[in-house]
Amino acid sequence: MNKTDQDLLTDTYGRTIKSLRMSITNRCNLDCIYCHNEGDTGNGKEMSVETISNIVNVAAGFGVNKIKFSGGEPLVRRDFEDIISSLPSMKDISVTTNGTLLSSRAQDLKDAGLDRVNISLDSLDPEKYQWITNKKPSLLNKVLDGIHSAIDAGLIPVKLNMVMLHGINDTKLDDMLEFTKEYSDDVILQLIQLMDVKDISKYQVDADAIEQGLAKRADEVRVRQMHHRKKYIIDGAEVEFVRPVDNTEFCANCNRLRVTADGKLKPCLLVNDDLVDVSNASLEDLPDLFKLAVHKRIPYCREV
Repeated sequence: MNKTDQDLLTDTYGRTIKSLRMSITNRCNLDCIYCHNEGDTGNGKEMSVETISNIVNVAAGFGVNKIKFSGGEPLVRRDFEDIISSLPSMKDISVTTNGTLLSSRAQDLKDAGLDRVNISLDSLDPEKYQWITNKKPSLLNKVLDGIHSAIDAGLIPVKLNMVMLHGINDTKLDDMLEFTKEYSDDVILQLIQLMDVKDISKYQVDADAIEQGLAKRADEVRVRQMHHRKKYIIDGAEVEFVRPVDNTEFCANCNRLRVTADGKLKPCLLVNDDLVDVSNASLEDLPDLFKLAVHKRIPYCREV
């Protein structure tokens, strides 16, 4: 059923909300050097399955048709399958995970209604993986097992999120491309521009140089409607470069509303003074709280 303009969540900049990015925990079994915890500075509380279901159902009533779960690490919650099962029918239900806990649960998550996964994988080198995550290098094998299990379960395409770090993994892009090619269309490589939220700007890469290098090597370039982001097809591997830093186009086309792990609507990842608490809201009050949050949305990177 098509929604009327009155049924949609459109902010004062003309951006209509079509997706939710929902953190369901601040807990994580890794400690990556660049983690921004989805901009969540909350109190450590976690929403119940019922609260999550209510929030998503109300959002769906406004025409939101995609949801991506994040954390922390979402799979530290043993009730994640219950959360997925509680959701209304949507166009796309996905999760961003570090993959270390995925292999034993991939099929159950698929059966519960999960469509696909994004898996963080910044290096195929155990020592570099250890340096980035501050955990044992042996966990890298668990990530690889998680990728295989996700593909077997049909959680595809699996998107591999590789945060580009100068002097750490930026010279190993070819290795990741070769790894991606092994899985044909089942795996997509997403290169992520580092967001400097922990005073780690020394690891920032030259984004323009990377993009130019991808373009030179590409056999084909496609353009996604969202953000006009480019997809580069290189020797059969599909690669995207996500550039959220100082990117007015990224913000101008943002159609996402975030939800913190303790139940607050968050209009922007990089802003923390405009949160709307929905953790104890009734189903009757939730629609107005959604409208309030959307009214507060301002593009963080914008032309003045």
